[in-house]
Amino acid sequence: MTRFKKTHAVVVGGGITGLAAAYYLVQKASQKKLPLTITLLEREKQLGGKIKTRRQDGFIIEQGPDSFLRRKPAVIQLSQELGLDKAWVPTGPLASRTYIVHQGELHPLPGGMMFGIPIRWKPFLKTGLISPWGKARALFDLFLPKQLVDKDESLGHFLRRRLGHQVVERITEPLLSGIYAGDLYALSLQATFPQFKALEEKYGSLIRGMKNSQQQAQPQQTDQNIPNSTFLSFQNGLFSLVEALKARLENSVQFRLSTAVHAISKTDDGYTLLLNQGETLKADLLILATPAYVTANLFEEQALQRKLEEIPYISVANVVLAFDQHPPDVHLDASGFLVPRKEKFTLTASTWTSSKWPHTAPQGKVLIRAYLGRDGEEHLLEKEDQELVDLVRKELKQLTGLNQAPSFWMVNRWPRSMPQYQVGHLERLQFIAQFLHQHYPGVFLAGAGYRGVGIPDCIAQGEEAANQAVNFLEKQDKSPNKAIPTTP
Repeated sequence: MTRFKKTHAVVVGGGITGLAAAYYLVQKASQKKLPLTITLLEREKQLGGKIKTRRQDGFIIEQGPDSFLRRKPAVIQLSQELGLDKAWVPTGPLASRTYIVHQGELHPLPGGMMFGIPIRWKPFLKTGLISPWGKARALFDLFLPKQLVDKDESLGHFLRRRLGHQVVERITEPLLSGIYAGDLYALSLQATFPQFKALEEKYGSLIRGMKNSQQQAQPQQTDQNIPNSTFLSFQNGLFSLVEALKARLENSVQFRLSTAVHAISKTDDGYTLLLNQGETLKADLLILATPAYVTANLFEEQALQRKLEEIPYISVANVVLAFDQHPPDVHLDASGFLVPRKEKFTLTASTWTSSKWPHTAPQGKVLIRAYLGRDGEEHLLEKEDQELVDLVRKELKQLTGLNQAPSFWMVNRWPRSMPQYQVGHLERLQFIAQFLHQHYPGVFLAGAGYRGVGIPDCIAQGEEAANQAVNFLEKQDKSPNKAIPTTP
């Protein structure tokens, strides 16, 4: 019978990635009968990271992300295992419509778009967002030759090459920038939307490829227990997922909140973590679910630090406005609106939350969220809260006619929260992984800074880190006296 040495695994970071890593470590250790003790360290007073739900006066207010993608299985599977599948909430019927600001006015986003790429001709040809020449240029994608260069390029340059600048600037950029708050001409195609390049290579056309991929994907969505909605949330807010994970792990994981890690050093039999006030903690195995710039400061090696620091982060904020009654003469008949970078507004987007998610506001009341901050515009966040609220109200009035004072408001600031997968990102990750494998065996990284920023992506990375950790332990056990990491 295989015998494993008692091992102490430490997960650093109590956001959704770290919680998922701890959850799957517990599962896999139990399945393989590994004698594993697990400690999770979180520097804040509360778990959840960017997932924060505030429940106030009957409103359900998301201070960070407000939903997750139905099509990504990691969060669906985890929700089911935690018994949260009965709490799934789809978007409301008004969410099928979205507006985009063009020349200072709201225009409906044409139907038949996927990631801002037209796959139905009639609504695209009728839209006032794009000029006749811009529409013709986009359709050139059907005839342009594919580019055979096997080299990373920016997402913006790829889309402009295929669809022309008008579609990119007026539709695709505001849609995709909402995910990263970044500059499309700096973001890596391979790290953000590698499927676009794959479709170009397979079909010779991005439009043709997107249309075919949608047709092939539709028959696969057969689970009748999952609401038919692109985005999902939970009845009591996304923090329900954090609460359920904590409850499931309370008897298996030691949680230490308000505990920051300041440095990691190797020892002959594992690692030593330097914590608050000079305290140290021994670990045999580490999963670091912290932002890349935080992780960089934990290591002494400058080569590793530099690569981690090459992953930049952007600061953003959102302003929540709550109303006790529906503002008169204001038609909140959509999920909200997006603002292209070229428009003369400081808002980047607004979600009409009570229209998109009817369960978030009491009957007859209204909840709106507005977004600020993106690459090159982070100075806006230096303003005081009241200044930001006044700015948001002024621009909402200009765009929607909304002039009613809110019953209450809230400003949520997220400094250095949006990682940027810039060109060459995957090569950076390869260097980091190889460096850790050689110099820090038994240390694994996961989180939004690496391979996906959404909740499902972070859960999947947490699970993958747990898989790697358990595989590492099993390989170590096959060699005498190597049940825990040793210095190379």
